[in-house]
Amino acid sequence: MAEVLDVLLAGDEVGGQRRARRHASTDSREFVALMATCMAMAALSIDLMLPAFADMRRDFGLAPDSTAVSWVLTAFFLGLAAGQLVYGPMSDRFGRKPMLYTGLAVYVVSGTAAALMPSLGGLVVCRFLWGLGAAAPRSLALAMVRDAYGGERMARTMSLVMAIFVLVPVFAPGLGALALAVVPWRALLLVPVLAASTLAVWARRLPETLPVERRRSVAPAALLEALRAVLRNRQTAGFTLVVTCLFGIMTSFIGNFEIIVSDVFGQGGSFPLIFGVLAMTLGAGALLSARLVVQVGLLRLLRLAACYLLVVAGLLAVLAEASGGRPPLWAFVLLLGALLPGMSVLLPNSNSAAMAPLPHVAGMAAAVIGTLSTAGGALLGSVVDAAFDGTVRPFAFAVVAFAAVASGTIFLLTRPADAVVPAGTP
Repeated sequence: MAEVLDVLLAGDEVGGQRRARRHASTDSREFVALMATCMAMAALSIDLMLPAFADMRRDFGLAPDSTAVSWVLTAFFLGLAAGQLVYGPMSDRFGRKPMLYTGLAVYVVSGTAAALMPSLGGLVVCRFLWGLGAAAPRSLALAMVRDAYGGERMARTMSLVMAIFVLVPVFAPGLGALALAVVPWRALLLVPVLAASTLAVWARRLPETLPVERRRSVAPAALLEALRAVLRNRQTAGFTLVVTCLFGIMTSFIGNFEIIVSDVFGQGGSFPLIFGVLAMTLGAGALLSARLVVQVGLLRLLRLAACYLLVVAGLLAVLAEASGGRPPLWAFVLLLGALLPGMSVLLPNSNSAAMAPLPHVAGMAAAVIGTLSTAGGALLGSVVDAAFDGTVRPFAFAVVAFAAVASGTIFLLTRPADAVVPAGTP
């Protein structure tokens, strides 16, 4: 694939072969690692600073149980959502790599500015801009994988990507907590900036996955045509709703877990370790997904995972209610450890199912799916953050509600009479 693209862009076979040696083939492990690193840029900007919430509350004069600092997450997610509407369509016209470099530049500048902001309001603004920059590697990774693969191979690749980038939430909180012992919390914000700068250099080995003849105009009429193609597709719209609900569960987990561990269970010092262990279950689920999607098929795997998620979410809600919102820590963590692998099976496969029918407008599709799911999930998560009442009830009830909507939608979309066959590589 990489060699073919290089020939098309260079105009001659010799030039294409020379460039192919400088690029990572789309069939290589390096390509998967690059895509995982792109996806991880957003996660790194979030998970590394989670242990710093207590320091941030103290620095900005907030109450120890204040949830106001969660706006640094919400603002980032909203920027992440808005930015994808720009990078996706623009990448359909100018190629994936130029827009990737543009987003990384915004990421570096806004991340540096965030580290210098003296007020929470200024930090929130910078975090929104930071999210705008992070939108490029996140959405373009999805588009580049769709350029290279289709159907169940795309789903398997996305599962492998998730299995790699989940290493960020495994290690980032612990590393952040260790770093806070020797540096102020603002210094943590510069770590993702350094990572993005490194990615920009490494991305020179990335092949351009969108050949010139498949690029689309950015004229308003052409953009509207592409947008209509995305919004009118039943499969894409349905699985976008699924991804939105799943992302709502993830943002609720990320935004609430630190204060739940600290306030409900009084184990704030154990937060990085518990969070890291739970994140490892995400990676295990993603690796399992990469194997199962080939063996049992994408649609059947989605149905099985939806049933599993709904059952575990229901048990979590029952536990929360039966214990008066204060269950034993071990039981709460055990159910979360069972829930998250189901999430890591559903997320990449639902994304793949949403993207499958639209290889001709992959950038626009990735933008719309990413924008709606990120913005919707962030808003759902912010509602759950605001509902925190000193117990795990709001979080647990939100999880089962979001899981019910996601699972119900999957059941409707994968009924034998309505089931769709994943599209292949364009």
